[in-house]
Amino acid sequence: MPDNLPELRDIHIPQDISNFPLGYGWLVILGILLGSFILYKITRLAVVKSRKIYTLRLVKNIPLANVQKSASKISEILRRVCVYKYPEATVLSGNDWIDFVNSKSKTKLNDKIAGLLVNAPYMPKNSTTYSIDDLAKLKIFCSKWIGENL
Repeated sequence: MPDNLPELRDIHIPQDISNFPLGYGWLVILGILLGSFILYKITRLAVVKSRKIYTLRLVKNIPLANVQKSASKISEILRRVCVYKYPEATVLSGNDWIDFVNSKSKTKLNDKIAGLLVNAPYMPKNSTTYSIDDLAKLKIFCSKWIGENL
């Protein structure tokens, strides 16, 4: 019997296949996903900023000539923001509404300005209870509140 052992060679195991570098197709797909995510975030940020800018512009364009009418418009804008941001607050009225608005703001409404916000729709047209200065303070508060909450 011939000796075949010298003719045998060691078994060579092939090298491990590496997962990296990825093929170009996977890099393209990864780039598309990352680009889509970044585009989504930028779009969301633009939508939020445009809402805030639009609402602040609405408040800024309210004239200070008629206290009753202007205060009603400011109250309406605050309610519209609440319908979007805080749906549970849309049913509040009176002191509950003022407490809610104060709870969502760093600065609080004083009693006279809060009364203007609550009573404006029910005031007679030629009422002198509230002045234009009170309306200007309400307008400033509303702008700050929208800036903090929208």
